[in-house]
Amino acid sequence: MSTDVRRAADRYPGGDESAGISTRHAFSFGPHYDPDNLGLGALIACNEEHLAPGAGFAEHPHSHTEIVTWVVEGELTHRDSTGRRTVIRPGDLQHLSAAAGVRHTERNDADVPLTFVQMWLTPPHPGGEPRYEAVRALPADTPYPVPGAGATLRVLRLRAGGRTLLPSAPHVYVHVVRGELRLSGHLLAPGDAARLTDPADAERAAVAVGAAEVLVWELRGR
Repeated sequence: MSTDVRRAADRYPGGDESAGISTRHAFSFGPHYDPDNLGLGALIACNEEHLAPGAGFAEHPHSHTEIVTWVVEGELTHRDSTGRRTVIRPGDLQHLSAAAGVRHTERNDADVPLTFVQMWLTPPHPGGEPRYEAVRALPADTPYPVPGAGATLRVLRLRAGGRTLLPSAPHVYVHVVRGELRLSGHLLAPGDAARLTDPADAERAAVAVGAAEVLVWELRGR
């Protein structure tokens, strides 16, 4: 049983500031190779992305990855090699199952800044056909399963003083989007995360200090 807290300031910097892209990686990523920080269960990336108006990621490939995106503010325009184009807004969830391979672009085509959190998970079996889903205005605390990775995401929206019991699972990942959360004697601020392994009941209780929005992964795979 353990609770490992990682602060927003400890994330690995990435992106391209000159192109209007600022990225903060929670796990080992690209040039920031850290063999002791490769992932938690099936979760291998939790990236905070900030895109200026007009900025974006050029077309690039993915395979053998479940990509889940949560928009915090602004509008994310997604295009992929299947011909799909969607615009994802705050409160919307996007899930791209790359499977055997897909190419896509992600841009901020709006005139306001864009912030989103993108999370990558690895399925145990490669191949298959790419799949895409956009869930509009995902209700709070509604479980969103990613069965290919043995994982479930919940978005918690807590009032000040609101209390919740985190899942009991081999691994649980908690990312604070807004507000502050008290967990296992730690105070988590926006961008902070907690990684729980085989949590005991005492470690699973979380309380919002003020109004808070929190992403919680229940990770049963791997």
